[in-house]
Amino acid sequence: MGAGATAQAAPPRPQEDAAVYGLTVEHRTDPLGVDAAHPRFGWLLRGGGRGRGQGAYEILVATSPGRLTAARADVWSSGRVPSSESVTVRHGGTPLTASTRYYWTVTTWDTSGRRIGSGPVAWFETGLMSTDGVTGWDDAQWIGMRDKQPRSPGAPMLRTEAPLTGRVREARLYVSALGVYEAHVSGHRVTVPQDGGTTLELLPPGWTNYDARVTYLTYDVTRLVARQRSVTLAAVLGNGWYNGRISVGSTYYSDRGNALALKAKLLIRYADGTTQSVVTRPDGSWKATDTGPHRADDIYDGQTYDARREMPGWTSPGFDDSAWQDTERVPFETTFPDAELLAYPAETARLMTRWDRRPQSITVCTGVTGQGKGRIVVDPGRTVTDPHRAASAPVTLGPGDTAVFDLGQNMVGVPRYSLRGPAGAQVTFRFGEMLNDTSAGADGPEGSVYRANLRSAKATSTYVLKGHPDGETHQDTLTFYGFRYASVTATETVTITALTGKVATSAIQETGTLRTNDPDTNRLIGNIRWGQRGNYLWVPTDCPQRDERLGWTGDTQVFATTGLYTAHAGPFLAHFQNTVIDSQTRYGEDGEQFTGVAPGGRYNFPGGGSGWADCGVVLPWTLWQMTGDPAVIESSWPAMTRYLDWIRRQTGDTFAGQGTLTGDWLAPQKTSAQLMSDVYYGYSARLMAQMARAVDRPAQAAAYERLFGDIKKAFIRKYLSTEGGTVTVKSSLGEASPIEPGADPDQKTEDNTQSALLWVLKLGFYDTEAQGRALIGHLADNIGNDEAYKAAHPESSRVTYAENTLSVGFLGVNILAPVLSDEGRTDLAYALLHQDALPSWLFSVKNGATTVWERWNSYSEKDGFGPVSMNSFNHYAYGAIMEWMYAYMAGIARDPESPGFRRFVLHPHIDPTGRITHVAGSHVSPYGEIRSEWRVTDGGAGLSYEAVVPANSEAALRLPALSADAVREGRTPLARAAGVRFTGHEDGVASYRLPSGTYRLTTRLR
Repeated sequence: MGAGATAQAAPPRPQEDAAVYGLTVEHRTDPLGVDAAHPRFGWLLRGGGRGRGQGAYEILVATSPGRLTAARADVWSSGRVPSSESVTVRHGGTPLTASTRYYWTVTTWDTSGRRIGSGPVAWFETGLMSTDGVTGWDDAQWIGMRDKQPRSPGAPMLRTEAPLTGRVREARLYVSALGVYEAHVSGHRVTVPQDGGTTLELLPPGWTNYDARVTYLTYDVTRLVARQRSVTLAAVLGNGWYNGRISVGSTYYSDRGNALALKAKLLIRYADGTTQSVVTRPDGSWKATDTGPHRADDIYDGQTYDARREMPGWTSPGFDDSAWQDTERVPFETTFPDAELLAYPAETARLMTRWDRRPQSITVCTGVTGQGKGRIVVDPGRTVTDPHRAASAPVTLGPGDTAVFDLGQNMVGVPRYSLRGPAGAQVTFRFGEMLNDTSAGADGPEGSVYRANLRSAKATSTYVLKGHPDGETHQDTLTFYGFRYASVTATETVTITALTGKVATSAIQETGTLRTNDPDTNRLIGNIRWGQRGNYLWVPTDCPQRDERLGWTGDTQVFATTGLYTAHAGPFLAHFQNTVIDSQTRYGEDGEQFTGVAPGGRYNFPGGGSGWADCGVVLPWTLWQMTGDPAVIESSWPAMTRYLDWIRRQTGDTFAGQGTLTGDWLAPQKTSAQLMSDVYYGYSARLMAQMARAVDRPAQAAAYERLFGDIKKAFIRKYLSTEGGTVTVKSSLGEASPIEPGADPDQKTEDNTQSALLWVLKLGFYDTEAQGRALIGHLADNIGNDEAYKAAHPESSRVTYAENTLSVGFLGVNILAPVLSDEGRTDLAYALLHQDALPSWLFSVKNGATTVWERWNSYSEKDGFGPVSMNSFNHYAYGAIMEWMYAYMAGIARDPESPGFRRFVLHPHIDPTGRITHVAGSHVSPYGEIRSEWRVTDGGAGLSYEAVVPANSEAALRLPALSADAVREGRTPLARAAGVRFTGHEDGVASYRLPSGTYRLTTRLR
């Protein structure tokens, strides 16, 4: 198997010691399929000593590497441009041509005019550079199998064969599907580069609002076509998101089913300069059948594969397809004439071999014993508990036996299994995240795989053996699963010789690291990472296992900063923002409200959507802040202003929010849903003012600042009470979410809830500093939850929880620890981090979690399973605490006035509890890797600190210190170090401006 790069990010090439490295186009390395008319260039500078900054650059773009000189560059020579910009420099040369490779490099000079160096030769390749699905496609049509009834058994298999007329110089495959595809060229499955090798994509071309846009991918398939006499282009089509119940309620959904279709163009360039295109046309050149091995597939339910129906050689030249059906045109363009066909601009979902999971244990059971649900009867002779043996141990099963494979990690992807047995034997793999216990919520005997939380999703891989004497291997390609455990049964005696969990993710390039000396905190960090890997799959989903798996926008916006710290997810989330805008016009009220889900119409609730709908504003702001790229603001501006204008029309001069059906979702302490809507209205207005200034709209910035002021005044009038001389946030004014499943119908909203207090403090929704201090006190008292607090609030839900516990839901979780630290209560932030009683982050860790859970009480070893109606064991929203871990605990924080970490803050917050004494964090910013590592020394009296500030950036360092002179680099006070500027010492913190470079510091704390 093998193919070249795709339309997504290729892994960065080793740059050795080049002074200029990391060259990107549209934030990707050597990308194929770039459709931007004026793509943006970026590069990094290696440190080269302290204080290196860029003073000028020159970009050269040419049609061959040999032309990359100022005199010969035939596409663009920017000339020497005096600028420090190195992230998003737009192409300013001659117009680009479709399907063309361009080479480029950049030379930089420092601020003194000295030449820093030139980057290596990089390249990018344009896609078809059209949106109409016609231009550049050489009359390729959407085609499907003739007379194939949607959802009838059997996945369509399509193929064509064409002679080659010369020596192939290069070949590109442009391909899309209505549904999902598995593409083959001349007998080889099309792969993509990853980690120095190649890997498979899972479910390309991903999920969009199909009536608005469909994406295509680009592959370099030269190796698969060269030195051949003919070429075969073949594909299997799966239902994917286009033709399954996951899209119920969507504008493109049909009760009768949608016809699956393929659109492809194989462009071949010969050594003599001629070209040939092999395209999808219903002219008899393509044949199709649904009699192959792929019998059924569904995103929720899984896949059925009958190996007896395999057709060896069907993807290769020379196969006899004379008995196959013809193809027919699928009239997608006439059904959705406004739909665009666009190059996919981000990371696809790929199988990441480095994260493969092998069994940690294998339990074989032969039946059930005991009363009630009972417990499984274990066969000790076939049970393997040693992880090293379990990873490769074969297991033989007969009818009536069940094997439970534990992969040790809740993951997302597909199984790859090898087995031996007779032809016709059916093996069934059922997947789940947990094992049943003896609690009332269990759905089977103790030790069996728990599947009640999947709801109607069958999540089952079924395989029918062909009976090959040497065994056979299968890997699902048309669905995905979220699972840790696999329960395996067979209709006849078979031997499972291998099982691997193949991890799939679009978060293919991780850019952040965090570690501490505390094992529980490290486990939590790992759980958050696994949650992101699993739920960043084409779109940022809420969960990967049950009959949902949707792009919930509230989950997306609260986790986005964490997601961008941890992975190179900028293009991925920017692409999702386009989907959010498409959903606004199709599913939002009046075509102006942003929606709760994107893409698709399933669960897109009418009525108030604050906190979820606001993703359409929060996500562009977050992307701008974390990447420094304002392009997403420009492209989103019309949609964002429509949304804010729509809210204003709904609520007028009351300056109230639109309302919210979800409220502070799944919070243990209930807050008025309308209050949450009002604060989010204010939050969006404030972000709009900031973004307006960034894109040079001063009048609109002023208008949104006035709107924010009006919302603040209205909020204070309604919710802030000073009766009895005590300030109170009246968060009991109104009901909480009316649709939250599993909620206690008798639980009332309360005043001074944690989420309400946090948002009031974050937005400054109070009149005086004294009020602010009082509100901080209320928040501390609520979190502390001591006996005095419980005695004073006997009706509060807090009385049932331990001291130092949180009580926020989805809309409070990402601001809880940051607000506490901003208000000088980092002690409480750490107390909450270390808490393992319910509700807390470590409660799940203590109870065996390997990902983040949807509910604080999703499961406990004491009480069993939480409410099954809404209970995912892989739900990343509460993982938003990692934003605080990066920005406050490790101390790598963005400067809001300098988006993209051009200037940033290094401010490590030391753990006052003394439990964490060592933290090491890193984040690859648009300017390079930032590092921040601290270690408490001398029994708490000292601190050692190491930091790296990338070239062409600078940092504001704030370090705890007994005095200004206590911070030293070696024996020299840091204030006297070359290029460092001391800016003050206040409240036990010394502040400096640091130029780029590496710093090894010590400081005295007492």
